[in-house]
Amino acid sequence: MIIAVGTDHAGFALKDSVVETIAAAGHEVLDCGAYTVAPGDDYPDFAAAVARAILAGRAARGVLLCGSGVGASVAANKFDGIRCALCHDTFSARQGVEDDAMNVLALGARVLGPALAVELVNAFLRAEFSGAERHRRRLAKVEQFERDHEPPNSAPHE
Repeated sequence: MIIAVGTDHAGFALKDSVVETIAAAGHEVLDCGAYTVAPGDDYPDFAAAVARAILAGRAARGVLLCGSGVGASVAANKFDGIRCALCHDTFSARQGVEDDAMNVLALGARVLGPALAVELVNAFLRAEFSGAERHRRRLAKVEQFERDHEPPNSAPHE
């Protein structure tokens, strides 16, 4: 499986551990940057690169790293077909794939250390969508949200 990895400057400290974990698990890494620490870079750029790689079929899943993991997950979830979650525990990293077909894992380098990041990435990589009827039904509802998306109300707020 090809795994896209993207990180801004704040997540860069975890990048080597994540890339090594993916490779050690027998997967290929698609490096979507950053390639050096650049304090002025922006997490949405890397979230977009990972999301686009998945949507184009160049990667099956992705891992995003930023300071908290929150910004990267918010940005990635703006792309239809991307189901990104910020995880701090192995249960969520596994269950997010098995039940919710999560295809991007977000991690916060300022929140967790490399040992936990390795555990989370391994749990994410080992998991497979269960395909259970209830999970397919729920996923179909989420996908319908994407198809039915309406622009926000342009009326002024009172």
